[in-house]
Amino acid sequence: MHWINLTLLSAFFLATADTLSKRYLSHYRPGELVLVRFGVAGVLLLPLLLWQPWPALSPVFWGWMVAALPLELLAMWLYMQAIRTSPLSLTLPYLAFTPVFNTLTGYIVLGETVTWAGFSGILLIVLGAWLLNMEAAQNGTRLNILAPFRAITQERGSRLMLIVAAIYSLTSVTSKGALLHANPAFFGPFYFVVLGVASVVLFASRDISSWRAMSHHPLAHLAIGVFMAGMVVTHFYAIEHIEVAYMIAVKRTSLLFGLLYGAWLFNETGIGKNLIAGILMVLGVYLIVV
Repeated sequence: MHWINLTLLSAFFLATADTLSKRYLSHYRPGELVLVRFGVAGVLLLPLLLWQPWPALSPVFWGWMVAALPLELLAMWLYMQAIRTSPLSLTLPYLAFTPVFNTLTGYIVLGETVTWAGFSGILLIVLGAWLLNMEAAQNGTRLNILAPFRAITQERGSRLMLIVAAIYSLTSVTSKGALLHANPAFFGPFYFVVLGVASVVLFASRDISSWRAMSHHPLAHLAIGVFMAGMVVTHFYAIEHIEVAYMIAVKRTSLLFGLLYGAWLFNETGIGKNLIAGILMVLGVYLIVV
């Protein structure tokens, strides 16, 4: 079960990068945030990429890359839109729907299937995330099972993150498709270096103000880049050894880390009431790994 430790570490890294982005860079435009998260991580991973021999890269590998990169850039841009404009408690829980979508996309694209126990675990993780958002989305003290639906209609960040979850269900399988024709030690750094170059071309090549923004908050940029680099390395080492839906489901425990950060740094409330939801998510993880 080495993959579960890597996945939980990847979840922690992702939640920390999200929190640092919201705390220190929420005034940045979404494209500038993408530039920080992909560009700085890509620079940090470049020595690791150049240090090792490159495997032979087949046309199939490049086909997967061409499919993955535009979706990855779009998802991150929408992701940054969501977390900079809405509370973490109203955005991050919707990422839990990615593994549900993955049960379909993983089967269609990669032929991966999940067991009934594994699917039950995925649903428990999603239910836990749903309960987390129910507490955050409702107004008042009465329990309202429709509160998360109302958040989708009333909170722009919630809508954006649901779209991100759907896109990530595609990028997680397309990136694994490319990984099957390489290896994690090469592919993780390579993927983010290419994403970093693409983000520079897309968001900074024609706008000098984006370069000026990069000169602000250098320590925050570096910290975000370090955690993003750690996230991608642990992500691809983990996903090589397990079905996509399982790995992404466990990675969505980043929601718990994110909500703890939200309470600690942004005074977001309701942490005590989220214990049941957290237990459900942990039980879901248990069903996946047994």
